Amino acid sequence: MILDQFQLTDKVAVVTGGGRGIGAEIARTFAAVGADVAIAARTRSELEAVAEDIRSHGRRALVVACDVSEDGSLEALVEATVAEFGGIDIVVNNAGGSMPTPFLDTSVQAFEGAFHFNVTTAFALTQLAVPHMVGRDNASVVNISSTMGRVADRGFAAYGTAKGALTHMTRLVAADLAPAIRVNGIAVGSVATSALEVVLDNEDVMKEMVGKTPLGRLGEPRDIALGALWLTSPAGGWVTGKIIEIDGGIEGSNLDLRIPDLEA
Repeated sequence: MILDQFQLTDKVAVVTGGGRGIGAEIARTFAAVGADVAIAARTRSELEAVAEDIRSHGRRALVVACDVSEDGSLEALVEATVAEFGGIDIVVNNAGGSMPTPFLDTSVQAFEGAFHFNVTTAFALTQLAVPHMVGRDNASVVNISSTMGRVADRGFAAYGTAKGALTHMTRLVAADLAPAIRVNGIAVGSVATSALEVVLDNEDVMKEMVGKTPLGRLGEPRDIALGALWLTSPAGGWVTGKIIEIDGGIEGSNLDLRIPDLEA
């Protein structure tokens, strides 16, 4: 049956940033099609709520409250997952983000911090997980990148550079790990999550973003979760080293931050 190709029966998935938004929806979606899921984020109460949703599908959930950017946290996450579930089939590097900031206001520390949070953590978790994924059927990694990794606008020097690096790292690591493990990414557009609270609360800004999105709406976490499901399931079994753009069709920034020109 065709729909059987979208099942993750008895697979073990690790999802960072799994307490809310895109990460939480990916965790719920994976559980709905048969996976056990380890979820990591900083806020335990949010993780516990997602874990209950996972268990409501009859699957096992592991909550690991941690800051993935801190030394030792990712190693502890992998060790806990393997101890609980016996191995790892899927890694979703979803944790990341950085606030837009004018170029001259972006410190070197903030620039390096954006790179570490969005790129280094994904590299480190993947590297730690790989020994526990080799030899498992259809093992795969999905990196959650961003449209800002390929388009240009003011204020995104740190975030866009980091996501651009994550995008290309996806291709490079896919070459390193083929054929044992598939590695793909999703370039996410504007998705209605808590990260866009300022936008969602401003009708004029919301209208601008929607108006500049060809499909006429912001994304929902489910849009990204279904893409992640395809990439990790047997249905996506002949796909590696690719970046899937799930962004409503945008070919440029859909929000003008109105950062002024430099003054002479």
